[in-house]
Amino acid sequence: MKLDILIKNDNLSIQNSIISKIRDLINYKNLEPGDKLPSERMLSEKFDVTRSNVREAIQKLEFYGLLKSIPQSGTFVANIGVIALNGMIDDILRLDKPDFKSLVETRIVLELKTAQLAALRRTEEDLVDIKQALDAYSEKVLRGEEAIQEDLLFHLSIAKAGKNSTLNTLMLMITPEIITNFEQYHVCDKKLAISGIKEHTAIFESIRDQDAVRGKEEMRTHFKNLYEYCNNKI
Repeated sequence: MKLDILIKNDNLSIQNSIISKIRDLINYKNLEPGDKLPSERMLSEKFDVTRSNVREAIQKLEFYGLLKSIPQSGTFVANIGVIALNGMIDDILRLDKPDFKSLVETRIVLELKTAQLAALRRTEEDLVDIKQALDAYSEKVLRGEEAIQEDLLFHLSIAKAGKNSTLNTLMLMITPEIITNFEQYHVCDKKLAISGIKEHTAIFESIRDQDAVRGKEEMRTHFKNLYEYCNNKI
């Protein structure tokens, strides 16, 4: 675990260094929106890093809307002013790796909304998917097995049923980190897992009945115990 953390921290340091150098390059060459950056190969040679390191840094800047990559054409400065670009890159470089509490808080905010949307927009096919995920979770818990991944797959199936691609993407982004932290801190104990069956069932039933208000409240109840547990555990 310590080795994994050291590797992640080292990769983040390299990535931030490349992002900083890309910003300096844009400023030095007075690149404007629509101007093309040097190729990944040229940047890797210039910065003395691997092409994969450069690619990851570019992808991060592209995610935040500061660069735009076009297949077979290259990477371009997005349509944003230099002052705003510099400010946003400074903010990106200051971002800390999210701690477990932050991830849980973010997940709660997202899931209260996805439960509402799922109740309003779900299809019969969505109900089948949610029920299958619920059954898979319940079966593992009742066998006394860890069901972290099944738990998260249940919630992802609800996000999918909400038919909001942005919320769905955000859930997919934070899910791997949540799984890692659950396993690291061993916060999913038997008592919480057993109560989770009842809570998951109530959430499913509210979505089945297309009751958005109840869906939100059942999701809030579900996370109340988890959030309090995390506050005491971490």
